[in-house]
Formats: sequence, C-alpha cells, structure tokens
Amino acid sequence: MLTTTTTRVLDPGDLGAALTVLDRDPVANAFVAARVQVAGLDPWRLGGEMWGWYADGRLESLCYAGANLVPIGAGPEAVRGFADRARRAGRRCSSIVGPSEPVAQLWSLLESSWGPAREVRAHQPLMVTGAVPGDVPPDPLVRRIRKDEIDLVMPACVAMFTEEVGVSPLAGDGGLLYQARVAELIGTGRSFARIEEGRVIFKAEIGAATPKACQIQGVWVDPEFRGRGLSETGMSAILHHALNEVAPVASLYVNDYNTAARAAYHRVGFQETGAFMSVLF
Repeated sequence: MLTTTTTRVLDPGDLGAALTVLDRDPVANAFVAARVQVAGLDPWRLGGEMWGWYADGRLESLCYAGANLVPIGAGPEAVRGFADRARRAGRRCSSIVGPSEPVAQLWSLLESSWGPAREVRAHQPLMVTGAVPGDVPPDPLVRRIRKDEIDLVMPACVAMFTEEVGVSPLAGDGGLLYQARVAELIGTGRSFARIEEGRVIFKAEIGAATPKACQIQGVWVDPEFRGRGLSETGMSAILHHALNEVAPVASLYVNDYNTAARAAYHRVGFQETGAFMSVLF
C-alpha cells in the first residue's frame, strides 16, 4: 500500500485538526496547546510557525517553531520531516524541548548543522498530580502577585531563570521580552510568591493553562532560605490554586540531577510519568 507524507506550515484553517493532535496528550502538550488556544495558528499572534506532518492527507504530528522548537506527537518519520524543514530554515530558536525520544532524534539529525549546543539535558522527569497534598499544608503567606509588584518580583525571576537556564534573560534585548512575559503572568493572576519585608522568599508561576491541564514553572526559593521546607509548603499552596481554579491536572518537568527538587515534588504528590529533553543554545 502506497503512502504519501508531507510537511507544511499550518494556517488558521487548520486549527481544528491541530487541536485534535494536541488533545491526544493534554499534559505533555500543555505549553503549546495553551498558546494555540489563545492565539490560533496565525504566526504573528502565535509567536512562531506551526509545522504539520501529514500522512495520506491526515494531520498526524506537529512542531512548534518559535523561540523553542517543540515536536508534538512525532514519530520517527515525522521527526525526519521536521528536521529537514528546520535544517533548511536555519536555527532561530534558543532551545529544542519536548518529550525525550523525539527531541533526541531531532537533535541527532540537526546537530551537524545546528551544533554545538550550549548544553543538552537528556532526561528531565515529567511529573504530574491531580490532587492537592493532604499532608503538606499550604503556605498561607504565598499569594498572587499584584500588577504593581512587578519591579519587586523581577529580580527573583531573573535569578531563577539564570540559575535554571545558565544565561541571563536580560541578555540581547535588555530583558524586554522576558519582562513582558512576567507581566503577562502577573496580569492573568498566574504568578505567586511569598514576600517578606519587601523580599521574595518563594515564587512560582502557572506558566501554561488549558481546561485539561496546567504546567507549573519558575519554582524558586531564595538561597538564604533553602532547606527549610518552603518549596514544599509553597508548592502545596500553588497546587491549591492550580487544581481548584485552573485545571484538574498539574505538571512540571525538572532536571534529573536536581534531587532536592524532585524529592520535594514527590512529597506534595507529584509522580513521574515520562521524561522531557532540552537542547539549549
């Protein structure tokens, strides 16, 4: 039986089919699904192109090509198609990120033309929970950040990003895009912190949200206050907001070498259900 496959840039008319693909794994795909549900498939609004891989005329896989390159529902043949398109377009992203197997294959096909990477994080456990922790009380001092507190929380956001990614988000454009993203999360009520005497002690955001799943990001404790359980009680507070107000399932992914964070997330009920991989440039 002959089959035909192709890849192309999707347009707004493909929205329904794209959402069907994203809905096959609403937890792993929460980041891209949230963007698509808000912005559609128009590249200007989406912040990048959405590539589609078709088999016999049916959309089977996606790849978001914006600030990140994110394969979605991509098997080996789809990954090869996306790699060909990415190679022709040249690297425009700061990272390749997504489920570990397709990202590993995508990077193996792109490394010779896109490499070297600044860092490859080959195994980042994807952790998921659908219940608020019963034995870890939420920190009552963790609250939503107000719009007028962006200058107060920005240093903590920059510190978290620099510690996590290895470069400052202020590089390049002076942090304009990063500050806009922080402001967006604050403005939508998805940024939380414990603030004492004008100092951010703990913070985290619900970075992506759909009706089916949300993704927690930016978890950070002031280094002076680490080892006191604030990440656990703080995360418990975040989960109460996320699961009661946003979506029935919350997820995050974490570096495998961050054993302290993984232990803290386990204590508030997260379970490892898969793995992501990140290639950082």
